[in-house]
Amino acid sequence: MFVSASIEPVNSYPVPALEMDGDLQNKTSQTIMLAMEEQSEVALRVQKSGAMTFFSVNDGTILLNEALPLSGAITAFDVNTQASGLMIFSNNQDQALLVKHSYKVTYPADVRLITPQLVYPYGEAPLELGFGESTIQDITLRDGEEAMVIAGVNSEGALQVNRYLKEIDFLSDEVVLEQESVNLPSIAGQINQVEIDQTMRWLFVLADQRLLHVINLEDESLTQTITLDSVGTISSMAFLLGENSLLIGNTQGQVSQWFMARQGEQWRLNMARSFVLENKSAVQTIVSEQRRKGFYVAGEDGHVAVYHSTAHRSLIDEKLVDGDISMLSVSPRAKDILIETKQGNIHHFKVDNEHPEISWNSMWDQVWYEGYEKPEYIWQSSSSSNDFEPKYSLVPLAFGTLKGAFYAMLLAAPLAIAGAIYTAYFMAPALRRKVKPIIELMEALPTVILGFLAGLALAPFLENNLLGIFAVLIVLPVAMLAFGFSWANLPAKIRHLVPEGWDVVLLIPVIILAGWFAIDISPSIEVFFFNGSMVDWLNNDLGVSFSQRNALIVGLAMGFAVIPTIFSIAEDAIFSVPKSLSYGSLALGATPWQTMVKVVLPTASPGIFSALMIGMGRAVGETMIVLMATGNTPITDVNIFEGMRTLAANIAVEVPESEVGSTHYRILFLTGFVLFLFTFIFNTAAETVRQRLRTKYGQL
Repeated sequence: MFVSASIEPVNSYPVPALEMDGDLQNKTSQTIMLAMEEQSEVALRVQKSGAMTFFSVNDGTILLNEALPLSGAITAFDVNTQASGLMIFSNNQDQALLVKHSYKVTYPADVRLITPQLVYPYGEAPLELGFGESTIQDITLRDGEEAMVIAGVNSEGALQVNRYLKEIDFLSDEVVLEQESVNLPSIAGQINQVEIDQTMRWLFVLADQRLLHVINLEDESLTQTITLDSVGTISSMAFLLGENSLLIGNTQGQVSQWFMARQGEQWRLNMARSFVLENKSAVQTIVSEQRRKGFYVAGEDGHVAVYHSTAHRSLIDEKLVDGDISMLSVSPRAKDILIETKQGNIHHFKVDNEHPEISWNSMWDQVWYEGYEKPEYIWQSSSSSNDFEPKYSLVPLAFGTLKGAFYAMLLAAPLAIAGAIYTAYFMAPALRRKVKPIIELMEALPTVILGFLAGLALAPFLENNLLGIFAVLIVLPVAMLAFGFSWANLPAKIRHLVPEGWDVVLLIPVIILAGWFAIDISPSIEVFFFNGSMVDWLNNDLGVSFSQRNALIVGLAMGFAVIPTIFSIAEDAIFSVPKSLSYGSLALGATPWQTMVKVVLPTASPGIFSALMIGMGRAVGETMIVLMATGNTPITDVNIFEGMRTLAANIAVEVPESEVGSTHYRILFLTGFVLFLFTFIFNTAAETVRQRLRTKYGQL
């Protein structure tokens, strides 16, 4: 997954269907677009004259020649997106024609045959643009399901935008376009290029090669004007996949990425990151990949660089051809590229670049994703859109793993260690023989059952009785201390009615009554202090978000699962301390408690520490409880009332849905390796500490 990208030449051949006997200086012969179909077997060359040539990628053999049914000279051209294949041509008669290149795949005699064709989705009759008598110099198209927007700049520098609403004719099922004009604010400077984003809300206007104006097409207002003097002289501007990010190249070989993000109550265009060509030559053209957030940059003297925006990686940066590059095309799968040089040749290259999305920065550092207000740690590996920007930060998963383990250990460690101490040292042997197997039997309870109960029963109960849960944490210790104090001050005749070591049984009804009392009085306390709902008080007054399935649920459920592990190992360690040490301490005048603290616990400390580390390892690797009881939300938030997603749970959720061999699939295995490193580090540290404790206290 971390192997560098590589590129290898395949072949080269003369540019097919050059007009005027190969006269490269003839403007009508100039190539204005190169494109390839899915299998990288057939390519399309579009000329300034409107001539379209489909040819074989392997050897340049011409497969089909067609001319546009558009009169007059072609003055401007644009592509909706490379993936859509929809193109727009404007002429000197204030008209525009939309045409789409598509490919029919058949298998005669079990051999794949790709037949190219041109489709006119809005008819072969050109659209009347209404831009006036001036010639259109630059045009841009953005086509959506419900509307289409065309923006253009005429020879006088005037900008005009037409919006077309789509309706389906119920008789012919054809798309009918209803045109409406958009009133634009005045723009200062000579307009060089215009672009429209995917949502058809933002219009980006480059003027004087240094001023970038952002116009809101919804309210027809100028939102922002950015002076690009710090960026340098602009030489190229294009959209990244998804048409949300602008890639702006300059004459110093720098490409910067810009996108709209909310800042407070307003939307602003922000520069997220930049890339620089090694030879720092002027950026000639920028071509985006059709399925990933990667892009290709052609510099001067045949120099080509390949970058990935989200990972902020430079994958390839080298000279590929002799001479200057006039056109560059990337196949839909980004495994082939075609380069046309000004010397009249096309060069075909194979690209090996399987996993560009992964870098140390994208996994462990904050990344500024498209549309976000600031750089963040985000895990979001899939979406319903092909234009989606994968977010592979492992920080939320690692944080969620440690968060869940911390809250589980916060509950389990004190209860398990305290229970082990009492059971091994103070409890009557007959009672111990009953209690210990029962607690160890809890470990056999499947975690999927615990997760099921936690998610469906405990989570709603805790939401409805949140104050009662916290009241239990206060009332229960107070009730136990009060009962212990009262029991210790009873007459000896009464206390001796209960055999020594069995008095702990009397705490069972106390615990039950105290828990019931805390839950029962909590609604009255909520009404008095929190206006009837502690959850609403947390959300509205403190601004602390509360999710029904949260870390507190995990702490209770996973703590319950971890307690038997810690208890069993710690109890064995304490019980295994030689009785001679205890008897000697007691004989020298120490109390049982002093003997426990000064002699037994230090001697048993290696085993107790091992119990804690094994319990920690169990909590770190737990899957089903956190999967079913946390909401499974990969967020980085210490809030105990918010959910999380752990490394183990993430693997369980996403491996069945990931494409085998994909970047997503491989990074899931990488998360498994990270989980292994967690446990390895914990176990190594635990063993080191345990050996030191054995050395220190082993001579007692």
